[in-house]
Amino acid sequence: MPKQPKHILVIRLSAMGDVAMTVPVLRVFTQLYPEIKITVLTRAFFTPFFRNLDNVEVFSAEVKGKHKGVYGIYKLAKELNKSNNFYAVADLHNVLRSKILKQFLKYKHFISIDKGRKEKHLLTSGEIFEPLKTTHQRYADVFEALGYPLTLLNPSFPDKAILNEKTQKIIGNDSRKCIGIAPFAAHEGKMYPLDAMKAVVEKLSKEHKVILFGGGKTETETLNSFANNIDNVINISGKLSLDEELDVISNLDVMLSMDSGNAHIAAMLGIKVITIWGVTHPFAGFAPFNQPEDYALLPDRKKFPLIPTSVYGNKYPENYKEVSRSISPEIIIEKIKSVI
Repeated sequence: MPKQPKHILVIRLSAMGDVAMTVPVLRVFTQLYPEIKITVLTRAFFTPFFRNLDNVEVFSAEVKGKHKGVYGIYKLAKELNKSNNFYAVADLHNVLRSKILKQFLKYKHFISIDKGRKEKHLLTSGEIFEPLKTTHQRYADVFEALGYPLTLLNPSFPDKAILNEKTQKIIGNDSRKCIGIAPFAAHEGKMYPLDAMKAVVEKLSKEHKVILFGGGKTETETLNSFANNIDNVINISGKLSLDEELDVISNLDVMLSMDSGNAHIAAMLGIKVITIWGVTHPFAGFAPFNQPEDYALLPDRKKFPLIPTSVYGNKYPENYKEVSRSISPEIIIEKIKSVI
């Protein structure tokens, strides 16, 4: 009887950007260790992220449904154990849910990510100001601890997707450079002010095609107002599936994003990503994958010395809400033009 390939369970349930950051690491892993099978435990919505990875399948966790609470986690473990014999578990999330799950799973080895909470606290409290280990490297360290060292220095990326007829109809087909813009973030302190972003969109759209990304009713309405009043601007929010959005992103010449999920999605597809930073900072380790340092546009830290005020952008003094306004629209436009 042929020997079964070793099988690793990878846990990363949320958030969108953190899940997207696993993809380039897993791509390197699958290329170096093609004999290993990977199951990613995550939310069903994120399944398309892993579509181009060999030997990788997704197991959907219904954390707000049947897998909610301790009993739900027990049921999840039972389902995982029933059809899989895991050699190891790579916990890239390291939260209470994954710690409880650990108690019920069958495995030989279990390694959790070191999130570097102590040094991140030193960074946000102002006691240090230096680049910390990247989240991508922290993920890679988990696999190394399991006996699978990775180097992230020479990554590869999937080819541009072929757009289906529906998507082509929405975004059009012409030879202009295509700029994606994702102006939203989970917290206001991470966002570029919308009036200033509108000025960026207006200027870029004079020479290029601009495609706007977002989600939810309020964001969609805001983006519709941009698209309806500015030529050469297309809002795809609410019009495409995640699979189709990934196809569009893979065809961009550049993505302009906040410190948010869209930056990491574009980066995992090998797209150039210009990021606008507010109260957070790349030193915390959440810069998009494989992007030059100068692609990160930062506020004036002489005026706002407390940056980064938090790791996730959810804590900041009231007068820091619009720190990114210190980055002028002209700086953003010139950076994008230099990249494309």
